[in-house]
Amino acid sequence: MTSAKTSTPPAAEPGLDPLALAGRTWNSRLIVGTGKYESYETMQRALDASGAEVVTVAVRRERLINKEGRSLLEFIDTDRYTILPNTAGCFSAEDAVRVARLGREILEQLNNPGAGWVKVEVLHDKKTLLPDPVGTIEATRELVADGFKVLAYTSDDPASAVKIKEAGAASVMPAGSPIGSGQGVLNRNNILLCLELLKEGDAAYPVIVDAGVGSASDVSVAMEIGADGVLLNTAIAHAKDPVMMAHAMRHACIAGRQSYLAGRIPKRLYATASSPWEGAISYIPGE
Repeated sequence: MTSAKTSTPPAAEPGLDPLALAGRTWNSRLIVGTGKYESYETMQRALDASGAEVVTVAVRRERLINKEGRSLLEFIDTDRYTILPNTAGCFSAEDAVRVARLGREILEQLNNPGAGWVKVEVLHDKKTLLPDPVGTIEATRELVADGFKVLAYTSDDPASAVKIKEAGAASVMPAGSPIGSGQGVLNRNNILLCLELLKEGDAAYPVIVDAGVGSASDVSVAMEIGADGVLLNTAIAHAKDPVMMAHAMRHACIAGRQSYLAGRIPKRLYATASSPWEGAISYIPGE
C-alpha cells in the first residue's frame, strides 16, 4: 500500500519582482549606505549580507577618505554594485549641484553605471538634518536639466513630495523619521498620502522610504504599506553586529514586499473564529 502523500519541491519565492528606476531594474529593493562603519572591512561584509545591488556614497572628499588615507571606493566592488552618489552634507541647492557633478565625474572615471545618477539631499540645518524643500526642488530641477537621474530625499510632507516629482525627480524618497534617529516610520498616514499622490496616474512611479530606520521591523512596515524600496545606513552600520543586521534587513525587505502583495486581512474590533462553529464535535464527560 502506498501513501497518498508525495514529496514536492518547495514553492518558488513569490513577489520578488525587480525594482524599476528610470529605465533600469535591480532584483533587490534594499539600498544601503556606506558611511559610519567602524572599518571598511566590516562595511564590505555588511554590503554583501544585505543583498543590495545599489549602494549610496557621500561624494564630499572627507567622506571618501578615512583618517588612514584609505579610499572608500577601494572597498566597493564596482563591477558588482551600482554606486549612487549622494549630496549628504549640502545645505544649499548650489552646493548640492556642485557635489552631484563631482560624483558623476568620479564614477565616469570608474566606468560605474551610477554615473549620471544622484541621490539629492539639501538639508536645512545641522541639528535636525531635516530637508530644505525649496532647495531640494531647485537642485532637482537644475540637475534634471543637466541630464541627471535624480532620486530626491525629502520629508514625509505629501505636498513637497509632489512638487519634487513635478521638478523631474526619477524617484521621491520621503523620510520615515529624521536621519539616523532609528525611530522607524513615525507617520504612516503621511507616507500613505505620499504614495497615493505620487502614484496618481502613474502606478509604477517608484517611491522609496529613506531615513529613520532602526530595525528590521521598520523596513517591513515601510514595505507593507506599499513603498517600492527602502534606503538605510545607520541601522546597519551602528548595530552591535552590522553583518547580522544586514542579513535581517534583507529578509525584512523581502517579507514586507510579499506581505504587501499578498494583502493583509482587515483589522476588526472583535475576535473572528479561525475555525467554523458548524460541524464542531461536542464532548460530554462520561459518554
